Amino acid sequence: MEEKLFWVGILVGLHLLLSGEFKKKNKFENEKFSILWHRTFLAIFAFSFGLLLSVVFDNRNGEIVTAQLFTLKQIITGLIAAMLGWIYPDLPFFKQDKQKKPGELAAYLKKDFEWSETLFSAVIMASIVMYIFLQAFKIPSGSMRTTFLEGDHLFVNKLIYGVRIPFTEKKILKLRDVKRRDIVIFRFPSEDPQEFQCGGSQYGKDFIKRVIGLPGDVIEIRDGMVFVNGEKQDDETYARFVDSQRYPKAGGNITREMFQKYWETRESGKLFSDFVRDNFGPVKVPQGHYFVMGDNRDRSCDSRYWGPVPQLYIKGKPLIIYWPPARIGVPE
Repeated sequence: MEEKLFWVGILVGLHLLLSGEFKKKNKFENEKFSILWHRTFLAIFAFSFGLLLSVVFDNRNGEIVTAQLFTLKQIITGLIAAMLGWIYPDLPFFKQDKQKKPGELAAYLKKDFEWSETLFSAVIMASIVMYIFLQAFKIPSGSMRTTFLEGDHLFVNKLIYGVRIPFTEKKILKLRDVKRRDIVIFRFPSEDPQEFQCGGSQYGKDFIKRVIGLPGDVIEIRDGMVFVNGEKQDDETYARFVDSQRYPKAGGNITREMFQKYWETRESGKLFSDFVRDNFGPVKVPQGHYFVMGDNRDRSCDSRYWGPVPQLYIKGKPLIIYWPPARIGVPE
């Protein structure tokens, strides 16, 4: 969302910059040009509003893809809104632009400049805050029950694990490292929009899971119980199991090395289906990666199926549940 706000801010900032240049060159002394520029502002304002409103609705419906700047549907929505903004002065109920008094057009342009400045400052500041500090996130599924419920709205602390420098793989301002059992929000670890996992394409979507394995850890699951470096994790009080039966281990002559390779290339779920749910591994978590699982173990599509999560893809840690009111609180 922050990248989308940033580019909307750039669009509004471009209008603001050009307005200043046109003012210096006395372009607004020409009435036709002034009317044209007023329409341009209305179109830009309406485009920004329509585009962001479409993004918000897609986000609430779980259709947002964070790796993609804007979808075709969102752009079309913005363009339709821009057309309405452009023709707004011609609508029957907006007659002020048709019969202007002396100085009235200059007042409109002054308001346009003021709105451009306000919108530019607000959008750029919001994008910076969301990129560095906070992000809103909605729980899309029941994979984290009962820690989180479907529809819970969270604020995510994005600063805690560091801020990624745009267009690089480096992070700065890190407050601490990812710890075992941290709940993290991350982008799904795939760069291929055509790759299907968990019943569909997960490319660019944000997930929320709990960190079970750190870089270098050996992870194994036996009859639903997690073992980290050979030690059984008996104190997973957050884990929930809804099935009374356990799937057996996948058959065949699969060596540990072969399974490791399948897992790292996100093939374990495709090759072994639900047989990896209750009996998995052992695998060694690669350096710079993490093994994550949902708390609702029998209803979670996670690292058992699609492999480790690169550290670069981790966006932050849940800070607080802010909606619905009955669920407001700090998650554990």
